[in-house]
Amino acid sequence: MRKSFEKNDMLLRQGEICQSVYFILSGSFVQFQSDYETETIIDLHLPEEWMFNHPSLIKQMPSSTMIKAFEDAKVIELSLINLHELIARSQSFLNLGRIFDQANHRTYLFDNALSPVQKYNYIKNAKPLIVQVFPVKMIASYLKIAPETLSRVRANY
Repeated sequence: MRKSFEKNDMLLRQGEICQSVYFILSGSFVQFQSDYETETIIDLHLPEEWMFNHPSLIKQMPSSTMIKAFEDAKVIELSLINLHELIARSQSFLNLGRIFDQANHRTYLFDNALSPVQKYNYIKNAKPLIVQVFPVKMIASYLKIAPETLSRVRANY
């Protein structure tokens, strides 16, 4: 099902259970945690990517993160129920699990003790549009480095 979102529309709220996966046709989204004082960026989503809250979808538990449209966006929604129906019709749909394994980017970034330069180089290669779409402060939060550090890295790049 096609859906449209306007800038700042919430796709998933904290405490809700993720029931769908989304393929982004246009626009971008931010997945973050908030303690009402600070927002911590968990992921930045761009066109032609699959997006969802992995732990909430897989375990069917309340989400600890929120997903918000960073700009006007269009997506295709595939509900978990419809995904299960597709898998029941053909086992080849089980291969979608590999596509949905978005955690690979974050696991690589944060399980490999990378320097700020290495983190920046990695996202420039893995998700080159990030630096064109999102502000430095958001990218720095995603990379878990200070905005000033990211600015220095980018200046020397």
